[in-house]
Amino acid sequence: MTKSILMKRRKVTLLQHAPGEGGGILEDEIRKRELPFQRVELFSTNELPPIRGTHLVVMGGEMSVNDEREFPWLAQEKTLIREFIAKGRPVLGICLGAQLIAAAGGARVYPCGPELGWSQVLGMTALDDIVPQRFMVFQVHGETFDIPPGADLICRGEQVAHQGLCWGSALGFQFHLELTQEMIEDWIHKLRSDEQKQILEESRVYLPESNHLCSRIAERFFSAPGEGFRWTGRL
Repeated sequence: MTKSILMKRRKVTLLQHAPGEGGGILEDEIRKRELPFQRVELFSTNELPPIRGTHLVVMGGEMSVNDEREFPWLAQEKTLIREFIAKGRPVLGICLGAQLIAAAGGARVYPCGPELGWSQVLGMTALDDIVPQRFMVFQVHGETFDIPPGADLICRGEQVAHQGLCWGSALGFQFHLELTQEMIEDWIHKLRSDEQKQILEESRVYLPESNHLCSRIAERFFSAPGEGFRWTGRL
């Protein structure tokens, strides 16, 4: 069976929690591959509609995964993530998306010291073929997660230790690999001018490599089969 036929069977669903937190360059990767694409804007729908995708992308947002009373669709997302993992369907979570993966596995998500801007994280051994040993990432978060039973810690930070996890077919990053320069400018526009200047100067240095890493992960994710997939050899 040709690669083009296999790719046509892949359908991507992207769960977006806030107007300014879309898929960024992940959406560029989807368009480049001409994959069928379903965007669910949960901030508008206030519920999770029927999902048609074989590949699930779960983006960030300002809410906590624990805010199910205010946002009932958070519970629906956790159930959906568990269903995808049970079938070996690929899941990629960013920031809140990573926390939702952890929560779906029964792990705690709780407040931590906030991180904003560029910081260094260390790659662990579980995905060392695509995740570097040391790299700079963009952070915007005030909560962290424990690692669910059966999952692997794949990235570690100095201030906040748990920066990435892998659980079966699901991969989650606490930081933002999807960012464009325009998204960073939008996210920091309320900071003091000196803080904005520092972050923008660092972005010119670190963003190209961050985007490159995102593209490498996207290649693994979007080329994965729609069922029976695992990021590592561990269930």
